[in-house]
Amino acid sequence: MNNKNYKFHIPIIRRTILFGIVLINFFATSAQSVISTIELIHGGLVKAEIISKKTDRVFVDLGFTIIEIPKEAILQISDNIEVEDVEKYNEDLYIIQKNAATHPVKDLVGNLGEAVALIKTPTGIGSGFVIHPDGYVITNDHVIAGEHKITVTIYEQGKQELKKIQWENVRIVATNSNIDLALLKIENNDSYNFKTVPIGSSDNLKQGQTIFSIGNPLGLERSVSKGIVSLRNRLIGGRLFIQSTAQISPGNSGGPLFNLYGEVIGITNMKVMGSGAEGLAFAIPANELKSFLKNRDAFAFDPRSPNSGYLYNEPPQITKAK
Repeated sequence: MNNKNYKFHIPIIRRTILFGIVLINFFATSAQSVISTIELIHGGLVKAEIISKKTDRVFVDLGFTIIEIPKEAILQISDNIEVEDVEKYNEDLYIIQKNAATHPVKDLVGNLGEAVALIKTPTGIGSGFVIHPDGYVITNDHVIAGEHKITVTIYEQGKQELKKIQWENVRIVATNSNIDLALLKIENNDSYNFKTVPIGSSDNLKQGQTIFSIGNPLGLERSVSKGIVSLRNRLIGGRLFIQSTAQISPGNSGGPLFNLYGEVIGITNMKVMGSGAEGLAFAIPANELKSFLKNRDAFAFDPRSPNSGYLYNEPPQITKAK
């Protein structure tokens, strides 16, 4: 028998032991798994879950067998988190995860970043995120309030470089200034496969829990800021907000606040300004977003309104003569 046909195969005993490891790993992480792309020196690619790493080799699960790849045969390894156990997009346009597993921020950012958008209007910039593959985007109402020209930019990670993809045909679907949320729709996008993010629950947040944001502070695209939940239900102006230590700046507004499951648990919308006020950031709870989407017909944007798409200057103030 020609041994070269079996150079990546492992003995039956070792394969059986590893199969047991795979079963344990499957039941522990069936909701999400890290699928690695292993680029080989001679040009081949192996896309599978790495179940064990040694100093001189790695073991990967191909589904039907386990193979062993020597380190000297590997050019590089890149990870991509694949969400396997999710519900289908519901009538409210978003998905939720079931039995999700946590991951380090560095592993989540690469997978989630392509769903985070830069929102531009003639008067400013903000952030947003894609919730549905048809091009539905969430942002803050104050980011697009009074505007009629909106541009959405997505950052797609190519094999060699980051590509900016920009859409100018953007429609306002629904908006509510009281809760500071807006739903946008990127039109004429049939040929583009949008990456999306799942929506989590803000009811389960705990003080001290790690969270992170991805946004465009001061126009610095896809900036990541990590922090903790300071308080999950801070009362401000009669409404509840998530208070966190994640550093945000103008341009973060409308961006997602994630937990370590890769779920949106809040929508960044304001911070306390001034000396000594760093680390005081606030986000709209994800449960308010769910309610907004469920009742989006009640908040439907009416372009026929005389106030739609226009900004009015403040009237001049009457001052007393001295």
